[in-house]
Amino acid sequence: LIHGGLDHCRNWDAVARELQPHFHVIAPDLRGHGDSDWAKGSSYSLSDNVYDLARLIDHAGLENAALVGHSMGGMVALAYTGTYPDKVLRLGVLDGAFLSATQPLPIHQQMSRWIDQLDGIAAREPSAFKTVEEAAQRLSARNKRLTPELALHLARHGVRQGADGRYHWKFDHYQRARAPYRLAPEDYAALWSRITCPTLLMWGDESFLPDPEAAGLLAHFQRAELVKVAGAGHWLHHDRLDEVLASLRRLLE
Repeated sequence: LIHGGLDHCRNWDAVARELQPHFHVIAPDLRGHGDSDWAKGSSYSLSDNVYDLARLIDHAGLENAALVGHSMGGMVALAYTGTYPDKVLRLGVLDGAFLSATQPLPIHQQMSRWIDQLDGIAAREPSAFKTVEEAAQRLSARNKRLTPELALHLARHGVRQGADGRYHWKFDHYQRARAPYRLAPEDYAALWSRITCPTLLMWGDESFLPDPEAAGLLAHFQRAELVKVAGAGHWLHHDRLDEVLASLRRLLE
């Protein structure tokens, strides 16, 4: 189970709890997230995360793994599976399949923008909260469908207390910088076209990401099914847990 950007592995707890009696579940914190170390030099490209996933799978001796990723974690799972199609038995992606339709800026502009972003992050004071409950309120403001209990759970595992007694997000804020070394849309499409396992794409009809079907993404896959979840935003597994679990069970079984 691979979490999204600025998130952590414990956002999968409800999903993992239901899958665990039937599967060996691993939910890592990606680099710079949760309890994982921060990268030196703000190295947080998609390729870096694919490398980490490859090393984790090799280290754990996993064969015929099933991958489920949300948001950025979905993009990581897609890229890994396209690189090693024989190592993945099933693939589920929750609101994480997206190709940019805009033309990239000239490379010198990408470089200067990236450096400006890094400088801006270094100069900015990160968010800090007096209590975990205050951090939970910040999460609830981002997703109105979060129950107070779930928001508190996510916040409790998403912050750590500093020497000043205040609580800070665990993720490295340099994740927000848009690195100039990124895969082109045609590179993503080339990787997706290599995926041979059954692939489930899930999308919430209130997500800020476009409908994968309307965007023509299904044409890049050999064996992809799209499930559209009504009344769900970007965090499908928080907004409509039962529907997400039902679809994942069908995929994994």
